[in-house]
Amino acid sequence: MIIIADGGSTKTNWCLLNDEGVKVYFNTEGYNPYFSSIAYIVNSLNESLPTDLEKDKITEVNYYGAGCSTEEKRKQVEDAMSAVFTHAKINIGHDLLAAARALLGRNAGFAAILGTGTNTCIYDGKDIVNNIDSGAYILGDEGSGCYIGKKLLTDYIRGYMPEAVRTLFWETFQLTPDDVNEQVYTKPLANRFCASFSKFVYDNNVNIQYSRNLVKTSFEDFFKNLVTHYPDYQKYTFNCIGSVGYNFRNVLEEVCTENGMQVGNIIRSPIDSLVKFHQELAAEAQ
Repeated sequence: MIIIADGGSTKTNWCLLNDEGVKVYFNTEGYNPYFSSIAYIVNSLNESLPTDLEKDKITEVNYYGAGCSTEEKRKQVEDAMSAVFTHAKINIGHDLLAAARALLGRNAGFAAILGTGTNTCIYDGKDIVNNIDSGAYILGDEGSGCYIGKKLLTDYIRGYMPEAVRTLFWETFQLTPDDVNEQVYTKPLANRFCASFSKFVYDNNVNIQYSRNLVKTSFEDFFKNLVTHYPDYQKYTFNCIGSVGYNFRNVLEEVCTENGMQVGNIIRSPIDSLVKFHQELAAEAQ
Protein backbone atom coordinates (compact mmCIF):
# COMPACT_ATOMS: atom_id res chain seq x y z
CA MET A 1 0.00 0.00 0.00
CA ILE A 2 1.23 3.47 -0.85
CA ILE A 3 0.24 6.95 0.27
CA ILE A 4 0.24 10.16 -1.74
CA ALA A 5 -0.15 13.40 0.23
CA ASP A 6 -0.42 17.05 -0.70
CA GLY A 7 0.43 19.22 2.29
CA GLY A 8 -0.29 22.92 2.48
CA SER A 9 0.37 25.19 5.44
CA THR A 10 -3.21 24.73 6.67
CA LYS A 11 -4.40 21.31 5.48
CA THR A 12 -2.97 18.08 4.08
CA ASN A 13 -4.97 15.93 1.65
CA TRP A 14 -4.03 12.23 1.76
CA CYS A 15 -4.85 9.29 -0.47
CA LEU A 16 -4.15 5.68 0.47
CA LEU A 17 -3.84 3.47 -2.60
CA ASN A 18 -4.09 -0.20 -1.66
CA ASP A 19 -2.78 -3.19 -3.62
CA GLU A 20 -6.12 -3.60 -5.41
CA GLY A 21 -6.08 0.02 -6.60
CA VAL A 22 -8.79 1.16 -4.17
CA LYS A 23 -8.39 4.79 -3.05
CA VAL A 24 -9.13 5.98 0.48
CA TYR A 25 -9.04 9.75 1.09
CA PHE A 26 -8.58 11.56 4.39
CA ASN A 27 -7.30 14.89 5.74
CA THR A 28 -5.05 16.20 8.50
CA GLU A 29 -3.76 19.65 9.32
CA GLY A 30 -0.88 21.08 7.29
CA TYR A 31 2.77 20.62 8.28
CA ASN A 32 5.07 23.38 7.12
CA PRO A 33 8.52 22.58 8.55
CA TYR A 34 9.21 26.28 9.04
CA PHE A 35 6.44 26.33 11.64
CA SER A 36 6.03 22.68 12.72
CA SER A 37 8.74 20.68 14.52
CA ILE A 38 9.38 16.97 14.02
CA ALA A 39 7.76 16.21 17.37
CA TYR A 40 4.71 18.31 16.51
CA ILE A 41 4.22 16.55 13.17
CA VAL A 42 4.58 13.10 14.72
CA ASN A 43 2.14 13.85 17.53
CA SER A 44 -0.38 15.40 15.17
CA LEU A 45 -0.26 12.48 12.74
CA ASN A 46 -0.62 9.92 15.51
CA GLU A 47 -3.69 11.77 16.77
CA SER A 48 -5.37 12.61 13.45
CA LEU A 49 -4.68 9.75 11.03
CA PRO A 50 -7.62 7.34 10.65
CA THR A 51 -7.67 4.87 13.52
CA ASP A 52 -8.07 1.93 11.14
CA LEU A 53 -5.06 2.93 9.02
CA GLU A 54 -2.54 0.08 9.22
CA LYS A 55 0.57 2.25 9.29
CA ASP A 56 2.98 -0.68 9.50
CA LYS A 57 1.66 -2.01 6.16
CA ILE A 58 2.38 1.19 4.23
CA THR A 59 5.31 0.51 1.89
CA GLU A 60 5.74 3.96 0.34
CA VAL A 61 4.83 7.54 1.27
CA ASN A 62 5.01 10.26 -1.37
CA TYR A 63 4.56 13.50 0.54
CA TYR A 64 4.60 16.92 -1.13
CA GLY A 65 4.61 19.75 1.38
CA ALA A 66 4.65 23.51 1.80
CA GLY A 67 8.06 24.62 3.05
CA CYS A 68 9.82 21.48 1.75
CA SER A 69 12.04 23.45 -0.64
CA THR A 70 15.43 22.78 0.96
CA GLU A 71 17.22 19.56 1.86
CA GLU A 72 17.17 20.51 5.54
CA LYS A 73 13.41 21.05 5.63
CA ARG A 74 12.70 17.93 3.56
CA LYS A 75 14.83 15.91 6.01
CA GLN A 76 12.82 17.33 8.93
CA VAL A 77 9.54 16.12 7.40
CA GLU A 78 11.12 12.83 6.30
CA ASP A 79 12.22 12.10 9.88
CA ALA A 80 8.71 12.78 11.14
CA MET A 81 7.10 10.56 8.49
CA SER A 82 9.61 7.79 9.16
CA ALA A 83 8.68 7.82 12.84
CA VAL A 84 5.02 7.26 11.94
CA PHE A 85 5.28 5.01 8.86
CA THR A 86 8.05 2.79 10.16
CA HIS A 87 8.15 0.29 7.26
CA ALA A 88 7.74 2.72 4.37
CA LYS A 89 10.06 4.29 1.87
CA ILE A 90 9.60 8.04 2.37
CA ASN A 91 9.77 10.45 -0.58
CA ILE A 92 9.47 14.16 0.28
CA GLY A 93 8.89 16.79 -2.40
CA HIS A 94 7.94 20.44 -2.49
CA ASP A 95 4.24 21.30 -2.83
CA LEU A 96 5.14 23.39 -5.87
CA LEU A 97 6.34 20.25 -7.66
CA ALA A 98 3.03 18.61 -6.73
CA ALA A 99 1.18 21.55 -8.25
CA ALA A 100 3.20 21.39 -11.47
CA ARG A 101 2.75 17.63 -11.82
CA ALA A 102 -0.97 17.85 -11.09
CA LEU A 103 -1.60 20.79 -13.42
CA LEU A 104 0.73 19.90 -16.28
CA GLY A 105 1.58 16.19 -15.99
CA ARG A 106 4.54 15.59 -18.29
CA ASN A 107 4.05 18.86 -20.21
CA ALA A 108 6.14 21.98 -19.73
CA GLY A 109 4.53 25.22 -18.59
CA PHE A 110 3.75 27.71 -15.83
CA ALA A 111 2.26 26.55 -12.52
CA ALA A 112 1.23 28.41 -9.39
CA ILE A 113 -0.16 27.85 -5.91
CA LEU A 114 -2.67 30.31 -4.46
CA GLY A 115 -3.73 28.93 -1.10
CA THR A 116 -2.69 29.93 2.41
CA GLY A 117 0.58 30.94 0.74
CA THR A 118 1.78 31.64 -2.78
CA ASN A 119 4.31 30.02 -5.07
CA THR A 120 5.07 30.02 -8.79
CA CYS A 121 7.36 28.23 -11.21
CA ILE A 122 8.28 27.24 -14.72
CA TYR A 123 8.18 23.44 -15.11
CA ASP A 124 9.91 21.51 -17.91
CA GLY A 125 7.67 18.43 -17.72
CA LYS A 126 9.87 16.75 -15.14
CA ASP A 127 11.33 19.28 -12.73
CA ILE A 128 11.00 22.91 -11.68
CA VAL A 129 13.51 24.91 -13.70
CA ASN A 130 12.71 28.47 -12.56
CA ASN A 131 11.21 29.67 -9.29
CA ILE A 132 10.99 33.21 -7.95
CA ASP A 133 10.95 33.11 -4.15
CA SER A 134 7.52 34.06 -2.84
CA GLY A 135 9.04 35.72 0.23
CA ALA A 136 6.58 33.81 2.45
CA TYR A 137 3.89 35.49 4.49
CA ILE A 138 5.97 38.29 6.06
CA LEU A 139 7.94 39.43 3.03
CA GLY A 140 5.60 38.45 0.19
CA ASP A 141 3.02 35.76 -0.63
CA GLU A 142 1.08 38.22 -2.77
CA GLY A 143 -2.31 36.91 -3.87
CA SER A 144 -2.49 34.27 -1.16
CA GLY A 145 -5.17 33.77 1.47
CA CYS A 146 -2.74 35.16 4.03
CA TYR A 147 -2.09 38.25 1.88
CA ILE A 148 -5.81 38.88 1.36
CA GLY A 149 -6.41 38.36 5.08
CA LYS A 150 -3.63 40.80 5.99
CA LYS A 151 -5.11 43.47 3.73
CA LEU A 152 -8.51 42.96 5.36
CA LEU A 153 -7.07 43.11 8.89
CA THR A 154 -5.04 46.20 8.04
CA ASP A 155 -8.18 47.95 6.86
CA TYR A 156 -9.91 46.89 10.08
CA ILE A 157 -7.28 48.10 12.55
CA ARG A 158 -6.84 51.39 10.64
CA GLY A 159 -10.55 52.04 10.38
CA TYR A 160 -10.59 51.93 6.57
CA MET A 161 -13.34 49.30 6.22
CA PRO A 162 -16.74 50.44 5.00
CA GLU A 163 -19.00 50.68 8.04
CA ALA A 164 -21.26 47.80 7.02
CA VAL A 165 -18.25 45.50 6.57
CA ARG A 166 -16.74 46.60 9.88
CA THR A 167 -20.03 45.87 11.67
CA LEU A 168 -20.25 42.43 10.09
CA PHE A 169 -16.59 41.74 10.94
CA TRP A 170 -17.21 42.58 14.60
CA GLU A 171 -20.39 40.52 14.75
CA THR A 172 -18.58 37.56 13.19
CA PHE A 173 -15.27 37.57 15.11
CA GLN A 174 -15.63 39.81 18.19
CA LEU A 175 -12.01 40.91 17.74
CA THR A 176 -10.71 44.33 18.69
CA PRO A 177 -7.71 45.82 16.84
CA ASP A 178 -5.60 44.98 19.91
CA ASP A 179 -6.80 41.37 19.72
CA VAL A 180 -5.72 41.21 16.07
CA ASN A 181 -2.25 42.59 16.82
CA GLU A 182 -1.78 40.20 19.73
CA GLN A 183 -2.78 37.21 17.58
CA VAL A 184 -0.48 38.21 14.73
CA TYR A 185 2.58 39.21 16.74
CA THR A 186 2.57 37.02 19.84
CA LYS A 187 0.77 33.79 18.89
CA PRO A 188 2.04 30.91 16.71
CA LEU A 189 0.89 30.26 13.13
CA ALA A 190 0.10 33.86 12.28
CA ASN A 191 -0.02 32.88 8.60
CA ARG A 192 -2.98 30.57 9.22
CA PHE A 193 -4.70 33.20 11.34
CA CYS A 194 -4.44 35.82 8.60
CA ALA A 195 -5.41 33.37 5.85
CA SER A 196 -8.55 32.34 7.73
CA PHE A 197 -10.07 35.76 6.98
CA SER A 198 -10.04 35.16 3.23
CA LYS A 199 -13.23 33.14 3.80
CA PHE A 200 -14.85 36.22 5.33
CA VAL A 201 -13.89 38.16 2.19
CA TYR A 202 -15.42 35.41 0.04
CA ASP A 203 -18.63 35.25 2.11
CA ASN A 204 -19.09 39.01 2.61
CA ASN A 205 -22.27 40.13 0.89
CA VAL A 206 -22.81 43.50 2.55
CA ASN A 207 -20.29 45.25 0.29
CA ILE A 208 -19.35 43.03 -2.63
CA GLN A 209 -17.42 45.80 -4.40
CA TYR A 210 -15.13 46.29 -1.38
CA SER A 211 -14.35 42.57 -1.24
CA ARG A 212 -13.84 42.32 -4.98
CA ASN A 213 -11.45 45.27 -5.02
CA LEU A 214 -9.48 43.80 -2.11
CA VAL A 215 -9.08 40.48 -3.94
CA LYS A 216 -8.30 42.10 -7.28
CA THR A 217 -5.54 44.32 -5.89
CA SER A 218 -4.07 41.24 -4.18
CA PHE A 219 -3.97 39.36 -7.50
CA GLU A 220 -2.59 42.44 -9.26
CA ASP A 221 0.25 42.50 -6.72
CA PHE A 222 0.77 38.78 -7.37
CA PHE A 223 1.23 39.39 -11.09
CA LYS A 224 3.25 42.58 -10.71
CA ASN A 225 5.73 41.20 -8.17
CA LEU A 226 5.95 37.55 -9.24
CA VAL A 227 4.33 36.31 -12.45
CA THR A 228 5.46 39.07 -14.81
CA HIS A 229 9.10 38.62 -13.76
CA TYR A 230 9.35 35.24 -15.49
CA PRO A 231 10.96 35.61 -18.94
CA ASP A 232 8.37 35.40 -21.73
CA TYR A 233 5.65 34.67 -19.19
CA GLN A 234 2.92 35.54 -21.69
CA LYS A 235 3.78 32.57 -23.88
CA TYR A 236 2.53 30.22 -21.14
CA THR A 237 -1.01 29.49 -20.04
CA PHE A 238 -1.77 30.37 -16.42
CA ASN A 239 -2.29 27.21 -14.35
CA CYS A 240 -3.07 27.37 -10.67
CA ILE A 241 -3.89 25.16 -7.69
CA GLY A 242 -5.34 26.22 -4.36
CA SER A 243 -8.53 27.22 -2.63
CA VAL A 244 -7.94 30.96 -3.01
CA GLY A 245 -7.27 30.79 -6.74
CA TYR A 246 -10.25 28.47 -7.17
CA ASN A 247 -12.73 30.40 -5.02
CA PHE A 248 -11.82 33.77 -6.54
CA ARG A 249 -11.18 32.42 -10.04
CA ASN A 250 -13.46 34.93 -11.77
CA VAL A 251 -11.33 37.81 -10.49
CA LEU A 252 -8.14 35.84 -11.11
CA GLU A 253 -9.11 35.14 -14.72
CA GLU A 254 -9.77 38.86 -15.23
CA VAL A 255 -6.32 39.80 -13.91
CA CYS A 256 -4.72 37.05 -16.04
CA THR A 257 -6.31 38.50 -19.17
CA GLU A 258 -5.26 42.03 -18.25
CA ASN A 259 -1.67 40.76 -18.03
CA GLY A 260 -1.77 39.02 -21.39
CA MET A 261 -1.93 35.40 -20.20
CA GLN A 262 -4.43 32.82 -21.35
CA VAL A 263 -6.09 30.86 -18.55
CA GLY A 264 -5.35 27.15 -18.36
CA ASN A 265 -6.30 24.91 -15.42
CA ILE A 266 -7.51 26.38 -12.13
CA ILE A 267 -8.28 23.63 -9.62
CA ARG A 268 -8.80 23.45 -5.88
CA SER A 269 -6.65 20.45 -4.95
CA PRO A 270 -3.99 18.42 -6.78
CA ILE A 271 -4.56 15.15 -4.96
CA ASP A 272 -6.54 13.28 -7.65
CA SER A 273 -4.12 14.27 -10.41
CA LEU A 274 -1.16 13.40 -8.18
CA VAL A 275 -2.56 9.94 -7.53
CA LYS A 276 -2.95 9.43 -11.27
CA PHE A 277 0.64 10.63 -11.81
CA HIS A 278 2.01 8.09 -9.30
CA GLN A 279 -0.15 5.30 -10.68
CA GLU A 280 1.36 5.94 -14.09
CA LEU A 281 4.87 5.96 -12.63
CA ALA A 282 4.21 2.64 -10.88
CA ALA A 283 2.86 1.11 -14.08
CA GLU A 284 5.93 2.22 -16.03
CA ALA A 285 8.23 0.71 -13.38
CA GLN A 286 6.64 -2.76 -13.69
